[in-house]
Amino acid sequence: MGEINSLSQSLQQSFINKAQNANKNYQAALLTNDKKEGKKFLSTLLKELGQCDEFFISVAFVTNSGVATIINSLQELEKNNIKGKVLVSQYLNFTEPDALRKLSKFQNIVLKIATNDFHSKGYLFRHGNINNIIIGSSNLTANALCSNKEWNLKVSSTKDGLLYEQVINEFDKELANAKDVTADFINEYTEIWNKAKQFRKQNNIAAQTALSKFVTPNQMQSEALKNLNDLRKSGKNKALIISATGTGKTYLSAFDVQQYKPKKFLFIVHRRTIAEEAMNTFRSLLGSEISMGLFSGQFKELDCDYLFSTVQTLSKQENLQFFNPEHFDYIVIDETHRAGAQSYKTILDYFKPGFLLGMTATPERTDGTNIFELFDYNLAYEIRLHRALDEGMLSSFHYYGVTDITVNNEVVDEYSDFNKLTSNERVNHILAKSEFYGTDSGEIRGLVFCSNNKVSLQLAEAFNQKGYKAIALSGASSEEARLEAIKRLESTGSDKIDYIFTVDIFNEGIDIPSVNQIIMLRPTQSAIVFVQQLGRGLRKTDGKEYLTVIDFIGNYNNNYLVPIALYGDRSFNKDTIRKLIRSGSNLIPGASTVNFDEIAREKIFESIKNANMQKLADLKKDYEDLKHKTGKIPMMMDFIKYGSRYPWLFASYAKSYLNFINRVEDNYKGTVPPDFLQLLELFTLNINNGKRVEESLLLRQLLEVGHLNKTDFINEIQSLYGYDINEETLQSLLININFNFIREGYDNIRLENGSFSLGSNLISALGNDTFNKFFADSIDYSIAAFNESFSKGNYLDGLIRYNKYSRKDVCRLLNWEQAISSTVYGYRTKNGVTPCFVTYHKSDELEGDINYNDHFINPAEFAWESRSNRKLSSAEIKNVIESKRILLFVKKEDGEGTDFYYLGNVSIAADSIEQGVTDKGQPVVHFRFLLDKPVEDTLYDYLVQQ
Repeated sequence: MGEINSLSQSLQQSFINKAQNANKNYQAALLTNDKKEGKKFLSTLLKELGQCDEFFISVAFVTNSGVATIINSLQELEKNNIKGKVLVSQYLNFTEPDALRKLSKFQNIVLKIATNDFHSKGYLFRHGNINNIIIGSSNLTANALCSNKEWNLKVSSTKDGLLYEQVINEFDKELANAKDVTADFINEYTEIWNKAKQFRKQNNIAAQTALSKFVTPNQMQSEALKNLNDLRKSGKNKALIISATGTGKTYLSAFDVQQYKPKKFLFIVHRRTIAEEAMNTFRSLLGSEISMGLFSGQFKELDCDYLFSTVQTLSKQENLQFFNPEHFDYIVIDETHRAGAQSYKTILDYFKPGFLLGMTATPERTDGTNIFELFDYNLAYEIRLHRALDEGMLSSFHYYGVTDITVNNEVVDEYSDFNKLTSNERVNHILAKSEFYGTDSGEIRGLVFCSNNKVSLQLAEAFNQKGYKAIALSGASSEEARLEAIKRLESTGSDKIDYIFTVDIFNEGIDIPSVNQIIMLRPTQSAIVFVQQLGRGLRKTDGKEYLTVIDFIGNYNNNYLVPIALYGDRSFNKDTIRKLIRSGSNLIPGASTVNFDEIAREKIFESIKNANMQKLADLKKDYEDLKHKTGKIPMMMDFIKYGSRYPWLFASYAKSYLNFINRVEDNYKGTVPPDFLQLLELFTLNINNGKRVEESLLLRQLLEVGHLNKTDFINEIQSLYGYDINEETLQSLLININFNFIREGYDNIRLENGSFSLGSNLISALGNDTFNKFFADSIDYSIAAFNESFSKGNYLDGLIRYNKYSRKDVCRLLNWEQAISSTVYGYRTKNGVTPCFVTYHKSDELEGDINYNDHFINPAEFAWESRSNRKLSSAEIKNVIESKRILLFVKKEDGEGTDFYYLGNVSIAADSIEQGVTDKGQPVVHFRFLLDKPVEDTLYDYLVQQ
């Protein structure tokens, strides 16, 4: 009866009254792909597959990319003997034969194909007596599941419901009339599909040829072009563009040349083939009216206005003499990270162009050259990988994090010996995963990244012995050998190879468009290197639909770097990284997906828990990198501006950001007296930490104008954030900023006659220029951090749902006069408000009297119990029951630190309060909390999973 009642309430909520409380699992819902909201239809599909007892899929089209998005789930269903039926269509011969071939291998799936004009898109999942039905527009393709604008309606029905009967009867009828997908059928259909594909390809070529005449900048390129123009307007004559391989750097430079209109133009690259390709790109965009030519090797077409040259030819003195130093109005240097080489320096020292543009995917140099300095630190634009994926400039990818092989009950780790890394057992494991996940076309063109050259060589040989064609390359391999291997990897002839094994020589500067599978067989030591290696397969090319990435995850200390790289995170904030992992593919751009097997996922969560994100060496490196990039000592706001490491890590490490600077620089040492340094520490750790914006915003206003009317401040908060603050909060601000909350107070600000003003202590400190600078920066960081996490819909009287807070934070944000966090423990009632703090997975070593039996019943209900030795008649219990507000805070385990997720406000379910006893026979009171909003799926799953 419980299910029926829940379904009835959900129907009421969905179709009659949205205010009705209902079980989220049974709500009718419109399922769409929305990148701004971080939503993909795929996430619902995966959740349903992961929880169902049986599944039915009826789609017109199924592609390799579609199967790739759910293949891990299908494997898990097969392992658990969960049966399914899949009905696809031959409509327009769009369904891909390789997709049928993959689906047909699953023993738990009945696969059939309708050969008529069958065009349905529906999914049905049985969960006991309840059936979830999704009908809409999404076929089983990656684009339809992840990025296209699709509408799909999800409804629930019992097995006795009319809707279920209609849907299952229609499915069974069509299934009975469809053909079995046998090996013979797939072979016959492959011939038909190939002909249809060729016809579509010819039509696409014709359409693309017509469209190529109307190429316009995409959004990223438009932003970069505006920045370049603004730099020139401000008098700058140099600029640097950082852009991932395959993101249209050449087109971007051509668009800028188009707006600059130079009379004489020079484009410098390191290979003639690239110069020729660049010239063709410029010609296609700018037309044939402008004369263009090559200056490379035997080609010296000096009578052209736009010249495309190789550095090897141009850097020779006898060739430079053909040109006056001011001959060119505009010069582009491609692959600018090479500019530290003497040949490039010779050219740069010789020419004096009106404007110099550098373009690179990897500005970091190991030879000590500061590329940013060469371009006067004028970074016009940085096109990051994930933004490029979002704009559709790169091929989509499907990433699979899989558990590395276990040998003698030991998983591969950093210290595994050569024999374990190259064992026949491991080779078979690698090949099994490679064959299972496959590629977009079925024909492998793969790169394999190994931990060292010896392993690389041995594994390549092992692959050859298993019937694959593989070559190992190392730093000792000649340029000719590397180019020959690449040529063979891209070949369509008998000399084609399947894999190139290497360690790191393909991290950058190599373009192999046809790569469609990357295998990672090494620990991730650097997020930058991971992205560089991933980028080797993201170049778009004709006939390539997506890249398959298979990452073998062992017991590596640095596993936490995998999500940092995949999701483009630069914060190194543990909670941010956990959230990214929980989001699955929702926060991955476009049709790309991220998939971990359960063991690999847990290894990454374990690595995040154990990782030290505040190693001084790491902080110093990121600090030096940003200093290198900006040409100055960076402030906290610079880390935000440039998307670098979370600046709070620097500040909390040293108690203030100025303290950190004093550790790594000599410039500021001794410039701030000890009492001012202590004041800055207090503000950093207790006020300007981004947990509440009111204090920081008030301080920012007082820095600017010296005083502020109380009413004006209230109005500003309402204008900026849409909520009101009361007199209690205003008094709390005064207490907090003057540090009466945590210690004997300061005279930092005053509230007199309805107006805020600066107090004597802060006025004195602000007289010190260094204190002033770092204090203002701390304030600006705090406001920016709050704004990033603020959501009007999740803001509840001072706290933001799903943000993390310490007990001390909660005391402050509830406007309590003092930080009594040390006496809060599991809960504390004060002023009619009760915050409850729960560690969900408690240590086995906890004594029974404090090992509370707190747990979720479902995402909307929470079973909670009081401390031991408490009865219904206890004053403490009466205070909880009579509370005006009860707040629920939960963290997964103690290893997460001192902060808890705020899950919202709760009410006590009627008739749920019961007297009970602990295992030791001590009295305890049981409650059932009703959350004001069900916990979102990914956080709920993360918290409850052991």
